[in-house]
Amino acid sequence: MVVKPAIKSTRKQQHQEAQVNSVAVFVFIVLMTLSILIAVPMGMANVHWAWIVGELVVLNFIGVYVLIAFKVADQWEKAIVLRLGRFMGLKGPGPFWIIPIVDAIPAWVDHRVMVTPFTAERTLTKDTVPVDVDAVLFWLVWDAEKAALEVEDYRAAIAWAAQTALREIIGQMNLADILVGRAKMDAELQRIIDERTTPWGITVQSVEIRDIVIPQALEDAMSRQAQAERERQARVILGESEEQIAGSFANAAKAYRGNPTALHLRAMNMLFEGLQERGALVIVPSSAVDTMNLGGVMGMSAMAGMARQMTPTRDSDEE
Repeated sequence: MVVKPAIKSTRKQQHQEAQVNSVAVFVFIVLMTLSILIAVPMGMANVHWAWIVGELVVLNFIGVYVLIAFKVADQWEKAIVLRLGRFMGLKGPGPFWIIPIVDAIPAWVDHRVMVTPFTAERTLTKDTVPVDVDAVLFWLVWDAEKAALEVEDYRAAIAWAAQTALREIIGQMNLADILVGRAKMDAELQRIIDERTTPWGITVQSVEIRDIVIPQALEDAMSRQAQAERERQARVILGESEEQIAGSFANAAKAYRGNPTALHLRAMNMLFEGLQERGALVIVPSSAVDTMNLGGVMGMSAMAGMARQMTPTRDSDEE
């Protein structure tokens, strides 16, 4: 993860924009224009050249002083003021003045919540599996003096601290724990990074894991393992269902053992339900036909069916 050059260029651009504000530039232009407008009538009025030069020098000097010494800090930032290399204090938010040449503003510290994305590429877990982890860090500066004086570039420092902490956490956890324990991983990352950045005047609000990428071969193997586990569970459930059904049949057999009439009625009911299906073929054991007189029953059922089929035929012949 290369973040340092981008952070430095962003800070440099913000620093240059904050050095000269629009109010100071406007006052400088007004004073320069005013000095010229005053000098022209004075020259036409044959005023001594020393007065004209003095007027130009004074007004332009005031304009340059305002341009250099007048600063404006935004509501969310503070300026670090050094006087002859020593820390003098924090300025802002709002307008403030510095002494040119003597005072310097090396840094403008932003107090808003910052977002820093970071990643750990091909980092080995505790069970030696290479993973790529993307995360986002939310942090803010609570002490501008420490952030400016204790660390050279606090933005780059916190980015590198977050990345090393992420690699350390990944190396202490198994792949399964990383995949299912994101909340625990976020809390542990926040604790470690906050311990490292507190001396810099920075506090970590939260860390969120965005994505975890594992090798494609391992992903396919885990998918096959999950599918096999689901099939195993389905077979176990089917076996338990068969066992329950067998137990129900065993209980029914015990109930019918002492009551043959109930068994005959149940058999006849099952036979009747089977014959109601059109085109159904019912196979009945010969022992059941002899013991329950199913031959007569089946014959009567067949005759009743034939009678129902013949009734519409006779009605059509009579018509």
